[in-house]
Amino acid sequence: MVGTDRINDIWGARTPFAAGEVWPQRQDEHLIDGIGHDDVEKWVRGACLLCSNGCGVEVAVAGGRMVGIRGRAEDRVNHGRLGPKGLYGWQGEQHDRLTAPLIRRDGELVETDWETAMSAIVDRSRTLLETKGPLSHGFYTSGQLMIEEYYTLAVIGKAGIGTPHMDGNTRLCTATASAAFQESFGSDGQPGSYTDIDLCDTIFLFGHNVAETQTVLWSRMLDRLDGPNPPRLVCVDPRRTKVAERATVHLPIRNGTNLALMNALVHEIIAAGAVDRTYVDAHTIGFDELEKMTKDATAEWAAEICGVAASDIKKAAEIFATSERVVSTCSMGFYQSHQATAASCQVNNMHLLRGMVGRPGAGILQMNGQPSAENNREAGCGAALPGFRNWSNPAHVDELATLWNVDPLVIPHWKPPTDAMTLFRYAEEGSIGFLWIAGTNPAVSMPDLARIRATLAGDQCFVVVSDGYLTETAALADVVLPTALWAEKTGSYTNVDRTVHLQEKAVDPPGQARSDLDIWIDYARRLDLHDKDGHPLPAWNTPEAAFAGWQECSAGRLCDYTGLSYGQLHEVGGIQWPVTAQAPDGTERLYGDGRFATHADFCETYGHDLTTGTPVTRTQYLADHPDGRAVLKTAPYQEAFETPDDEYPLRLTTGRTVYHFHTRTKTKRAAPLQEAAPSMWVEVSQVDAAARGIHEGDIVRVTSRRGSIEAPARVSHVRDGVVFAPWHYGGDALTAANELTLTAWDPVSKQPEFKVAAIRLQKVRDGDGPAPAPLLTASAPVEEV
Repeated sequence: MVGTDRINDIWGARTPFAAGEVWPQRQDEHLIDGIGHDDVEKWVRGACLLCSNGCGVEVAVAGGRMVGIRGRAEDRVNHGRLGPKGLYGWQGEQHDRLTAPLIRRDGELVETDWETAMSAIVDRSRTLLETKGPLSHGFYTSGQLMIEEYYTLAVIGKAGIGTPHMDGNTRLCTATASAAFQESFGSDGQPGSYTDIDLCDTIFLFGHNVAETQTVLWSRMLDRLDGPNPPRLVCVDPRRTKVAERATVHLPIRNGTNLALMNALVHEIIAAGAVDRTYVDAHTIGFDELEKMTKDATAEWAAEICGVAASDIKKAAEIFATSERVVSTCSMGFYQSHQATAASCQVNNMHLLRGMVGRPGAGILQMNGQPSAENNREAGCGAALPGFRNWSNPAHVDELATLWNVDPLVIPHWKPPTDAMTLFRYAEEGSIGFLWIAGTNPAVSMPDLARIRATLAGDQCFVVVSDGYLTETAALADVVLPTALWAEKTGSYTNVDRTVHLQEKAVDPPGQARSDLDIWIDYARRLDLHDKDGHPLPAWNTPEAAFAGWQECSAGRLCDYTGLSYGQLHEVGGIQWPVTAQAPDGTERLYGDGRFATHADFCETYGHDLTTGTPVTRTQYLADHPDGRAVLKTAPYQEAFETPDDEYPLRLTTGRTVYHFHTRTKTKRAAPLQEAAPSMWVEVSQVDAAARGIHEGDIVRVTSRRGSIEAPARVSHVRDGVVFAPWHYGGDALTAANELTLTAWDPVSKQPEFKVAAIRLQKVRDGDGPAPAPLLTASAPVEEV
């Protein structure tokens, strides 16, 4: 048992191991001051919900409250380890919670009772449904709820109301992961496994600062790197992160040039004769077109665009071409970009060209930004149909109609489902007159925040927010509902590598707070949603019954849960789907047989043109004969929507810090985390700082075409010409990084362009000390402060 300081010792003690060995256990634990082991009344099993790793945990309870946490040593994800947010973040649930519903009266939010709040919601909902129909309703959810809740809302929205306007903040973090899997493999679903880290000889990290975003996964990688036969490591990131410091090759490319780099890497692999033609010919389509499209994408060409040495691009390609077992991860640095899906598909293509999919130690991890984003995607609570079904396949729609006992015409499938960016546009215009936001804070997390605030505050749309806190978004709502949070309810989560955990209820929520499941069931009953035979929709009232409903929906699909049970998850901990009668203990990897989910009658999509986003028709798809083979595809490189000019000469990129999660609704209330990164800063290179007379800690103004922020400057190792801003800090228009970002997105995944905006930088005044940026992360200063 290790009780240690995860603020100053972020990744903990090393436990090195060699390729093929089992990652050693190291059980981390934290109990609040004054609590010893003898004081703990019970340990309740679950999974951490403060990054997409989904570490297995046990929650310590005494006197009806949470008093500590420890890693679950036998869990396949973390082998007992926890990072800073996992050890301390739960304490944020014990402060500033909403305990009663709020309703807006005379311009102010005032406390009310549940009957009044729900009556106001249902009255407005019913009126709009009767006068304007289902297109008047929109639902915007999170990547932090439970699959039981996601699936319940999916049934309400898609079978009960019939609206296509459903998406989640997963659109901001993991939509490209889903899109890239669909384009390459025919369906969403992570092919690789975390255990591939234990077996590989090379790791590639594309736009993924794993050291800060998934600390326990980085601990696993560090233990391999410090072992007797360490893997080679290639890192693509404009900042000198802790990952970059350990890299064999670091490619600090200009943000916004990802696809140029990826096309060049594929070019070099093909030119080197490193393609496994036996695998490619048997298991893929599209090689000739891929070769043609990357024919002129030489390392020298990409070097000019990306701002890195051609020799480094060639070295990275050589490493991939000569490795036998590569694990590639891909994250926000690639996803939040204008050609996100094309760049991420090229990561898939590199593995396909080398025949490295579905083999032990050779896997792809297109990462999530949130802990249960996978559940939102698979349950169809966002812009998708449940069970990775194809909205443009009538047979898939009929399956759901039969399952839910509704007319197929009720289920929205006449057009592509509405993505978040379009959903908020409809709310801005008022065509969506009822918008329910659950478990997320778009007033800080969306791009171009002035526009979002105006949309939420306007009287053209009735806004409902269900949350545990009075967030920046909740403060603008018409009705606010207090919700139960993590460990205050029972349900299941699925992490990045398809590992399902059961979170068991440890304590009661505060005051009158209710679970999202209970709130949505109440809403459905008050609206009298029912199937063709008059039975209530949804048909359940409890988490376990909702889970059983989801299992029935998932049957026969790639994300098959039919072999799982709450009891099994309690005893074993994390289990990877699909779990079926044929695979009762789960499935470690997908596509090991080289057969992909691309059959026209099974696939989740027929694909898109990666440049324009134009959907491929079923007829076109059938003509290509994928028939279970993966699809190799890319697009020509294009410049970002905004590039530097004389007025805005620098590039902005945004990102995260290890001590906070998203908009800090929980972590800013956890004292150890808030003290470690208390307020906003921006990072500037030495060259850019010197050119503007900026020194460490000086107050600077960053301005884009949409707004400005002011914050202390950290003179860091970010590349010249780039300014980095963490996006966690809302509450004040002068500190929220997304005041600067633009309303633009990838044409396929519809994921916003957070990573590139043209800005100018100027000094406002001298500082009174160092910037409040962490010293032990990628935000470390160039000089000691």
